[in-house]
Amino acid sequence: MQEKKGEDLQQVLSKSFEVGIDEVGRGAVFGPVFSAVVVLNEKNRRTLKQFGVTDSKKLTAKKRKFLFPKILLLSSDYGIGQSSAREIDKLGIRVATELSMIRALKKLNKKPSELIIDGPLLLRPWKGIQKNIISGDLKFTAIASASIVAKVSRDNLMDRLDKKYSGYLIFKNKGYGTREHLSIIKDKGISNLHRKSFLKNQILFNSHQSKKSFTNCFWKIGRAHVWTP
Repeated sequence: MQEKKGEDLQQVLSKSFEVGIDEVGRGAVFGPVFSAVVVLNEKNRRTLKQFGVTDSKKLTAKKRKFLFPKILLLSSDYGIGQSSAREIDKLGIRVATELSMIRALKKLNKKPSELIIDGPLLLRPWKGIQKNIISGDLKFTAIASASIVAKVSRDNLMDRLDKKYSGYLIFKNKGYGTREHLSIIKDKGISNLHRKSFLKNQILFNSHQSKKSFTNCFWKIGRAHVWTP
């Protein structure tokens, strides 16, 4: 009987708390992929929705920065994780993204009984209950909050890295493969934080190749990797 009451309580808690997780930077060509998990109770979900929390991609940078501290303050718990460009090249982007999510989850004070994840892909290393929600950052406040926390955290890192990797305009492109960024890579070459597996072109790493050969081969493959931050 006591065990049944415990199960009922767990079901009530699962319904009252929403645990959302999302990533950002998956499609960038520079820097790490970030993930964030945010735990919200029903009351604070409503409050954050009133503040304007939604999919981070639909918000201005100013609005995201405004919402960021409010999400951290109103969350019951949160965690942020990342996987490096080196890990992305070694493991592949999906495994590296999963690793960043697991690292975020390990920052929580308590393992959640259920996750809601943005997008169709399962978090394969996670052994608990999970639900994959297409466009989840538009439907669940906890996922939207996680997307904002991940985005602001990664953007802040990109702004700091811009000082060290000056010339790539990281403060502007946030590590994404914009046409401007790809053009700069053609002239300057890559840094140690560029994702070699994303750029796909071994000529990038061979300084003995002619610039003409470099340009032709780079743009042949690079067109598929033009992104908007």
